[in-house]
Amino acid sequence: MIVFDLRCPHAHVFEGWFGSSADFETQRARGLLSCPICGATPVEKAVMAPAVTARSNRADDETPAAAKARLAALAHLQAELEARCIWVGDRFADEARRLHAGGQMAGAAPVGICGEATREEVQELAEEGIPVARLPFPSRRKAQA
Repeated sequence: MIVFDLRCPHAHVFEGWFGSSADFETQRARGLLSCPICGATPVEKAVMAPAVTARSNRADDETPAAAKARLAALAHLQAELEARCIWVGDRFADEARRLHAGGQMAGAAPVGICGEATREEVQELAEEGIPVARLPFPSRRKAQA
């Protein structure tokens, strides 16, 4: 999302949120934008100050060596998780339901699975009481599949 300061012909300034600059232009061209204060059209972009964050907003200054060690630990964790789980690809939601119901994957002892699921599928699984966790990294197995 992108935020623009907008201004009407009566100099009222207000914010507008758009998916992209092109979305703003499309809505403006179709006459869909109006001032929330007076209802006037057309609406144009107003001059904006750049968004500059203060250095104090940063959590801390991590050294390159510390960052490298943290990323290496994450890569090791990813390798461990993927080695212990069966890759099920986009069948994740169905396989999670089967395992939760006490079923087993063909020819396999009960193990963990990893794969892909949409946000809707993850929400449905949670509502059904099936514990799942999103991993903070893309699967290397997907790249190999």
